[in-house]
Amino acid sequence: MGAVILPRVPVGRPLLFASLLLLAACRRPDPAKELAFSALEAYWVVDNPVGQTQYLAPAVRLVIRNQTESPQRTVEATAVFRRVGEEDKTWGSDWRRIAPSGKPLLPGHDTLVVLKSDARYTSTGAPAGMFENAEFKDALVEVYVRLGSSPWYKVRQLPVERRIGARGTTVVTTAPEAR
Repeated sequence: MGAVILPRVPVGRPLLFASLLLLAACRRPDPAKELAFSALEAYWVVDNPVGQTQYLAPAVRLVIRNQTESPQRTVEATAVFRRVGEEDKTWGSDWRRIAPSGKPLLPGHDTLVVLKSDARYTSTGAPAGMFENAEFKDALVEVYVRLGSSPWYKVRQLPVERRIGARGTTVVTTAPEAR
């Protein structure tokens, strides 16, 4: 039985090719280029009352669209709320996993995201009356998004409008009377 002669392959080329493939696979996603953001608005929401106590919290909503040709497997959003005049302090936050690895955000698809502060105002009066209270301070919100292993990308900072509910929604601020 004779010896098998294999062609000589330069050692450096396969390693270089493998390294280039790994680098291409490990690129960091860019939320600013791969996602689109629209319908961004900030407003106040009424939480469920406890007894006679009403709760009013700032919230923000936006639509996130996958503008790539690949499913986005991990999309996260967070919001940081601050009161006007106290911009150096956080006044509540929220975080959501938008597209967990099992349910990716498909190419060309979008999703509505609502983030609500865990800090809120309380009152025993009507929620809309809280805007008139001398202790009431307006709020700002900063919205951030992360795609896979990307750093957090700041989508925008905007004021929380002095209104209850998103545009185009009907808001009930008092419970209907029993009949």
